[in-house]
Amino acid sequence: MAVRPIRRSDYDALNRLHRQVGWPERSQAGWRWLEQNPARLDIDAPMGWVVTDSDDAPVAMLGNLIQRFRQGDRLLHGATGFSIIVTPQHKGASRPLIKAFLAQPDLFARYTLNANARSAPLYRLFGLEPGPTPTHALKLSWAVDRLACLKGRLLRRLLGHVSAETARRLGERLMNRRLFRTARLALPAEVVVLRDTGEASAYAGFWRELAAEGRLLADRSPEVLNWRLSDPDQTLPPLLLGLVREGRLVGMAEALMTKTSLIEPPCLDIIDLVALKTAPQAIETLAACLIANARALGAAKVRLQVTTPEILDQLGALPPKARREGGWGHCHAIVEDPELARAWSPTPFDGDYAVCARAVPLPRAWRAPLRGQTMSSGGLGLSQGR
Repeated sequence: MAVRPIRRSDYDALNRLHRQVGWPERSQAGWRWLEQNPARLDIDAPMGWVVTDSDDAPVAMLGNLIQRFRQGDRLLHGATGFSIIVTPQHKGASRPLIKAFLAQPDLFARYTLNANARSAPLYRLFGLEPGPTPTHALKLSWAVDRLACLKGRLLRRLLGHVSAETARRLGERLMNRRLFRTARLALPAEVVVLRDTGEASAYAGFWRELAAEGRLLADRSPEVLNWRLSDPDQTLPPLLLGLVREGRLVGMAEALMTKTSLIEPPCLDIIDLVALKTAPQAIETLAACLIANARALGAAKVRLQVTTPEILDQLGALPPKARREGGWGHCHAIVEDPELARAWSPTPFDGDYAVCARAVPLPRAWRAPLRGQTMSSGGLGLSQGR
């Protein structure tokens, strides 16, 4: 099978692939936004790869998200794959795509934090190991609208796997009018909504302090965060909360409203949760604020997609109240340097969640979905289009 890097001229074909499996398409502006990833530009990495037919038209794809990492003054890069799409008539195309992804130079890690149950067993065939933490199979979720969550579970049992065509006929389910209203957040005095993430902001000072601690961390600099926040295909902006102590920002959380599929209720996904070493209690405080306000924002549950033993400890009283999701190894990685493998303790920010999460559809699409905006995309989650 012929494999080559994604070109700008492929974007319409990539959207056709997404449409075939019922995954959300990107606008042309959204594809251009992905091109402008600062970390990708650092090392001139491909946007991803395609398998092509005899006319050089894409028939399968794999996206490539490059991330910057900092360890003190050291700059590193890692890569996570996202949105593998392989249709049934091209079965087997995932193998050359994953091989191309793994063959990239100048990376300390090649990984996915977002494998689905179907694709997870494939990764060990390519040398990716479950991890890098012992909690690689654990996600946490807190129900804030139990009736909506119950309805979602009942629909999954009744409908099972929903094809793209069926999804278009059914339309969106379990939506609510709270989603696009301005909610009045109930926050303690020490927690603020972060609206300024520029180079001279309190957030920038927080990032400098965080980076100076010397931990191996995904780059959260204003440049990278503001690029992420500018995704033109998001229908609701992410919520950024910060915890302030003695006039300094000491912790922050980022959450994004998503809707995994047409038969799932909206979910507030925690995309980032990080604090200075001197303020570990900020983790529990910020997560509790998200949970307390999620229903007013329109969510049925709050989800933390990636966990580590350290985060579980810092969450304090919250984990026993959570539903434990996952159960398969959704985190797989190759980290060739043993010291870096031990030092890396990933958060959801390190993954592809902000890039490939399915946005909550706009109200006009609730009964008649926009073409292609009917199912969930996933990071390195193999779809056979069935």
